[in-house]
Amino acid sequence: MIFNAELARHAFTWFSYFAIVYIAFVNATYLFYGILAYFETRDFLRIRIKERLEQLFRSRLVPPISVLCPAYNESVTIVESVRSLLRIMYSEHEVVVINDGSKDRTLQALIDAFEMREVDQQYELSAPCKAIRGIYASYRYPKLVVVDKENGGKADALNAGINVSRYPLFCAVDADAVLEEDALLQLVLPMIDSSDFVPATGGIIRAANGSRIVRGMVEKIELPNKPIALFQIVEYIRAFLVGRTAQSRLNIMLIVSGAFGLFHKQTVKAVGGYETGTVGEDFELVVRITRYLLDESRPFEVAFVPQTVCWTEVPETWRTLARQRNRWHRGMWETLIKHRAMAFNPKYGRTGVLGMGYFWTVEMLGPIVELFGYILLPIAVILGVLAPVNAIVFFMISVGMGVILSLGALLLEELSFHRYGSWRELATLMWYSILENFGYRQLTLYWRLLGTFDYLRGNKAWGEQKRAGFSTVAATISRPPDDASPRK
Repeated sequence: MIFNAELARHAFTWFSYFAIVYIAFVNATYLFYGILAYFETRDFLRIRIKERLEQLFRSRLVPPISVLCPAYNESVTIVESVRSLLRIMYSEHEVVVINDGSKDRTLQALIDAFEMREVDQQYELSAPCKAIRGIYASYRYPKLVVVDKENGGKADALNAGINVSRYPLFCAVDADAVLEEDALLQLVLPMIDSSDFVPATGGIIRAANGSRIVRGMVEKIELPNKPIALFQIVEYIRAFLVGRTAQSRLNIMLIVSGAFGLFHKQTVKAVGGYETGTVGEDFELVVRITRYLLDESRPFEVAFVPQTVCWTEVPETWRTLARQRNRWHRGMWETLIKHRAMAFNPKYGRTGVLGMGYFWTVEMLGPIVELFGYILLPIAVILGVLAPVNAIVFFMISVGMGVILSLGALLLEELSFHRYGSWRELATLMWYSILENFGYRQLTLYWRLLGTFDYLRGNKAWGEQKRAGFSTVAATISRPPDDASPRK
């Protein structure tokens, strides 16, 4: 018994040292990211002026863009999303909606709302995809193309869109996305301004839940009533405005969100298009592009634009959210294992050491360390290895740093972009940035751990994602009668 108690004491002691060092490293990383994000956002706001965007809009030198919108059972939001995409302020763009074998009215809703007719259009099979059953166009909406194909998943649908699209740049967006009017102009700016080659740029994703969206436009930004959506708003602001902005500043950004990202099409073709065997196709594609360009010793930059916004519907049921987070974590595992040769490899410069290193040490290892912390700290207190006051201080420091980072991200958001109209809304988000540490954070930890387990046992299921629709008004407008066209 003496040997066992002593062994346990040593084990808990060493774990405590490791946990303290690890948590200090993670918090220092996030704090560093926060400082970088502040300076990057400040510089961005000084350079990206409205007059410049208007000048670009009138310019004929801006490269045309194909907006690719894969859709599977998206009849609730698809028409609103397409209206938003067609209204984008850009000199030359097309909208390519890919119906990925939907079982609901997605295709018929598009045909009815936009007066689509099947056409005979030639295309090049440069990226692998399932069979295309038909291509639809409209005289009334010449910028819109609808591709109907056999079900193959999101990556497969995007590959089909790449094959059918006409323009040298493509913007991948989700079917429940609503873009702000100047979104493409904002997103293309780094590709025009940078002295290095820019193969991809990403924008910020914001939750549309609770906001009033009418005919594809965000008419009024409001907070949702459901706590589950409010928690996600805080998460998205922290992850995008701090994490992506800082990684872009360091030129180590390895994720361009699958919900809203702009890509150089020829580069994507050169690496073989989207990987259809993963549920994390957005992460994997950017890592593969990065690896390809680094192997070619070609100077490049993957950029993030914090001001351009894509509004999307976040899950409003715990089951749907659990599936989403499980899938995200499985996708991360798939990509990191596939490209493990890049991790901490000086051959890949700061991207391998800092970029991939972050995902391995923080995103992959983090849930495991946190789980052991929740399990072992109470045991250490019970066995007398750790004083209760020390355990409480340890926990509060961990929680406190998370709260500080979230509050800092919200403050940066408000001072820079003023998205929310009242201090009451900002105070609500601040409250949820504190509240998320007591239950919600532990739930996301559980889902990520399940994602790890599912990856190890080979689960590649996507998981059903139910849509509630943007709002009552939006849902009404987006469902025209079967025998009538939408109002002008």
